[in-house]
Amino acid sequence: MTPTTTPTSTSPTAPAPARTPRPRALSASRTTATAARVLRQLTHDPRTIALLILIPCVMLLLLRYVFDGSPRTFDSIGASLLGIFPLITMFLVTSIATLRERTSGTLERLLAMPLGKGDLIAGYALAFGTLAIIQSALATGLALWFLGLDVTGSPWLLLLVALLDALLGTALGLFVSAFAASEFQAVQFMPAVIFPQLLLCGLFTPRDDMHPALEALSDVLPMSYAVDGMNEVLRHTDMTATFVRDVLVVAGCALLVLTLGAATLRRRTT
Repeated sequence: MTPTTTPTSTSPTAPAPARTPRPRALSASRTTATAARVLRQLTHDPRTIALLILIPCVMLLLLRYVFDGSPRTFDSIGASLLGIFPLITMFLVTSIATLRERTSGTLERLLAMPLGKGDLIAGYALAFGTLAIIQSALATGLALWFLGLDVTGSPWLLLLVALLDALLGTALGLFVSAFAASEFQAVQFMPAVIFPQLLLCGLFTPRDDMHPALEALSDVLPMSYAVDGMNEVLRHTDMTATFVRDVLVVAGCALLVLTLGAATLRRRTT
């Protein structure tokens, strides 16, 4: 009697469905490692450090002696420019420095490692934020104790707004670097992103006196709240509700733009 055998299936096994990689959770160690790497690179570029740290101070010094015969004019616009100068310099340096890493392939290699997009953006923000603290502290100290800027409120509140403005410039620089193909294009984003806010923020004329359409547009621009926050410190001894609103808007805009910056990071596959 011949034993029976069970036929084996020769049909190919269906391939398992590809798994979509889950986003990595934000890690403090990876974030600080990224920030330390960026800071080490910046220490080898003294011109960038000088631009970040010294230019706002030099501009404030120049502004003070431009209005040497009218100290009240310096008091009225000096506080606003104390926040605007760090925002502009941080925007320029951050956008160009980040673009260099995009075009050189550094970001691509980093994203191939166990490093999430959130870690990368947070690390860059932490590195440039550290420089923003130094920059804002030096500019605020120079304006208050050397140039004689007269403010009614606390100098610490003035420093807080200046720091938030610098962080906002950092966030905007990280974001726009994704849309530039060269350093020249990164600089070209300044007229598109910074200059309209500069004109509509209330520095040159009160926003209430503008055309209604421009006033409505200024209400959604973060630099308007940065200038308003500086003016609140300039005019009031205590922290007002308007000041708190301005600070929260600037901080919220910086966080939103950083989130959008993380969304622009893409891994290229071949």
